[in-house]
Amino acid sequence: MKKFLSLLLVMAMFFSLAIPALAVDGEEETPVVTAPYTVPADVEGKIVILHTNDVHGAVENYAKVATLKKRFADAGAHVLLVDAGDFSQGETYVSVSEGKSAVELMNLAGYEAVAPGNHEFDYGYENLKTLAELAEFPVLAANIKFDGKLAFGDHVVIEKGGKKIGLFGLDTPETATKAHPAKIKGVTFEGGEELYAVAKAEVEALKKENVDLVVCLSHLGIDDESAANGNRSIDLLAKVEGIDLLIDGHSHSTIADIRAKTNDSNKVGETVITSTGTKIANVGVVIIDGDKNITAELVPVDAIPGADETVAEAAKAVVDAVNELYGQVFAKSEVDLNGERAPGNRTEETNLGDLICDAMVWQVTKDGGLDVDDDHVIAVTNGGGIRAAIAAGDITRQDVNKVLPFGNTVATIYIKGAALLEALEASTFCTPTAVGGFPQVSGIEFTIDTAAVFDAGENYEGTTYAAPKSINRVTIDSVNGKDFDANATYAVITNDFVAAGGDTYYTFSTSENIVDTGVPLDEALMAFITEKLDGVVGETYAAPQGRIHVKYVGLEAGQWYTAAAKNVMDKGLMSSTGNGFDADAVVTRATVFQALYNLEGKPEVTNKMATFPDAQGKWYENAARWAEQMELTTGTGNGFEGDRAVVRAELVTILARYAEKKGHTASEEVNLLDFADGEALTEWAIPGFQWAVGAKVVSGKTGNLLAPGDTATRAELAQILTNYTDFFTPAQ
Repeated sequence: MKKFLSLLLVMAMFFSLAIPALAVDGEEETPVVTAPYTVPADVEGKIVILHTNDVHGAVENYAKVATLKKRFADAGAHVLLVDAGDFSQGETYVSVSEGKSAVELMNLAGYEAVAPGNHEFDYGYENLKTLAELAEFPVLAANIKFDGKLAFGDHVVIEKGGKKIGLFGLDTPETATKAHPAKIKGVTFEGGEELYAVAKAEVEALKKENVDLVVCLSHLGIDDESAANGNRSIDLLAKVEGIDLLIDGHSHSTIADIRAKTNDSNKVGETVITSTGTKIANVGVVIIDGDKNITAELVPVDAIPGADETVAEAAKAVVDAVNELYGQVFAKSEVDLNGERAPGNRTEETNLGDLICDAMVWQVTKDGGLDVDDDHVIAVTNGGGIRAAIAAGDITRQDVNKVLPFGNTVATIYIKGAALLEALEASTFCTPTAVGGFPQVSGIEFTIDTAAVFDAGENYEGTTYAAPKSINRVTIDSVNGKDFDANATYAVITNDFVAAGGDTYYTFSTSENIVDTGVPLDEALMAFITEKLDGVVGETYAAPQGRIHVKYVGLEAGQWYTAAAKNVMDKGLMSSTGNGFDADAVVTRATVFQALYNLEGKPEVTNKMATFPDAQGKWYENAARWAEQMELTTGTGNGFEGDRAVVRAELVTILARYAEKKGHTASEEVNLLDFADGEALTEWAIPGFQWAVGAKVVSGKTGNLLAPGDTATRAELAQILTNYTDFFTPAQ
């Protein structure tokens, strides 16, 4: 406990945290605890590997890990405890000591090997070297070099139960752009083909040492964001054989998430993959029985009975000290502020992102002195730097520190509009897929077309992110209410990590005029709330303020229906569902009549809708009343039945009735027998198809089929509506 006394004495010195790296994190599952976990009765003599990853400051749970280790040991198992990275950053309980408290608790819990994560570099390479010296376990990272030489250990062999277990570590190459460049000078992270070569070399080296089991501690993850450069663990295993077990981190995945990426097997080739989520929501348990018979499971931490007293006491000392320093209330919020990742700060505008960016602008402009007019000042911060929510109610310093835990400072860069546009394009390259670089903004309004192809060029120098060869996805609509000028100079207020080219913002680092204010971002936010907002975050921030427009979510570029879907959404004829555009979803009667009602301009309806009482109070009520008023439908015999799917024959019949009301006749006669299934048309469907084909609204499906009985999809409706509005002048 003596080492913890010294830690408590110095904690007050760490109010301003070091400069960050930002992880690509996934959502962990919430386990359902049904009973206390019982160590299997047959583990005596077996090797058991317990593992954690992405703990991010959940220090209270280390006592549970320690007690689980003891329970397995007491049952006669040969136990090895390891971690796959991101243990030194997250909650204030570890961030305030720059990871020292985490390592000391891991020493007490009995860890025997770890791989570093990208967040281990939040406080710099030298700090991590210091932590590695403090650790009573090796830090393994075979793909990290400093000045061309191995920066940490590459592998280690640990004997358990007469078996030699060889472990090597890998860290995500994304660390190169997720850590502050000034903090990792001289450090390189091998990725792609070089990463594979490193792993192959490690396997060969361990086999030369005659190990019985090869284990990779991998902070690579399985997120789609990492797929482009082949830096995921599953990409590695597709190229590298000989690894028996891969314990993963970085994407906060669980075994269920891994199964979804590996054909429900949690294996690639012969390699078993496992990962626990984050914050020790689970402890990973791998049991090796006999000759490489490997089973992996997750034990919910709440299901582990008891907690190691020594570790629990040490963790409580850390928590209590930090809470005392950071627990004072300084303001309140009348609204919940969104700290979610996806959907949230990494996929769309959020009210918390708005608040932080407004605070940045206020901090820099309140005393004047910028080199541009006020209408050329904006703010941009990376959504991955927003790490927690703030609930309505009292706000403490600790609440703010959890949101902004990295110790970033507020900086201003001066760049041309063209460079700003490039940065926004690069930082939304995969939207709506989450990415840490997603911009939260102030003073600017822009639109992202998610159905447009990102025109990827070469990776920015020293990064894993591609520069756009052309601007396809982002349009800047206005800057402070005025037209955007690609040739004008703008002052972009951001954080020092982004200003230095972190995440996807390499372009910002090319500015010849970068001014770091030295004001910590968390302190700027607190000052804005207390001084500008009088200590109350009010209804102004109840919802996002319309600065970022994400359009065409769910559409894929280049699909046959993409242009049509964009068209009907732009014209307001159709809108997204909860799953984006949802092209393959079935079309309902409500959707069809609502689209026609929208096409008509949503005229006022005066009838009382006596025919369709089942539509009253529904989102499509006015459309149903209008359809009745226009005599487009008399219902199904069971009411309006808005939620019932329609087949293609019904769809064209409804549209033909509408066209007749508008005087939109077919341009040519057609012979429906020319279609392969023309003879199969029922009598009532013939007039609709004769009009639809003759008006060039429908041309048939693959195989020269009218497919009258096929359920219509949203993609088909979008294309048919587009054909109709292209052929006839829409109603005004």
